[in-house]
Amino acid sequence: MRAKSKPVPPKRRSPIAENGKVPPPKRVPNSERRTREHLTPAEVEKILKAAGQVGRHGSRDATLIMLMYRHGFRVSEVVALRWDQIDLKQGLLHVNRLKNGVPSTHPLRGPELRGLRQLQRDYPGAYVFATERGGPMTTATVRKMIARAGEVAKLAFPIHPHMLRHACGYKLANDGHDTRSLQQYLGHKNIQHTVRYTELAPDRFKNFWRD
Repeated sequence: MRAKSKPVPPKRRSPIAENGKVPPPKRVPNSERRTREHLTPAEVEKILKAAGQVGRHGSRDATLIMLMYRHGFRVSEVVALRWDQIDLKQGLLHVNRLKNGVPSTHPLRGPELRGLRQLQRDYPGAYVFATERGGPMTTATVRKMIARAGEVAKLAFPIHPHMLRHACGYKLANDGHDTRSLQQYLGHKNIQHTVRYTELAPDRFKNFWRD
């Protein structure tokens, strides 16, 4: 007798949405791509160096990353930054916050001032971080640039611009700055958005064990 052949399972079809189009693949949660959403100071230094070595705009890109890190900029805030917000003589930066954030004035240090003076010579115009045509960089361009810098720096996980804002918060919290000052610096209206940085600061536990 001939052996019965096994039925062939039907081919799986791609799911079709109501409009007849194949829906895009589901977004992978951040928790599956990386174990944390902030960068350490050593990792920031790596991507700063990498950005400065890649492409024709390395100096501009490295200065952008430095300011995002040191001043906790969101990507939409940094691309909107204009020269009339900066006083190079006094060393001051007026920070306009989005998302109903609180504006503030930050001091600028030597490395930032040197980078900004170079930018002003290389990219004249109204915007600090400009293209060759004089217009502001787009948020998409900044995201791609930072992701590429992370790859060149050989970080173990993909990165995005908002990780620099978180890196700023954790760095200042680890340095012992009080929560209220940190809230004002980052422009948080609600202090609960700031508390997460101080809650995870490892220095809180440094005296728990003494060997």
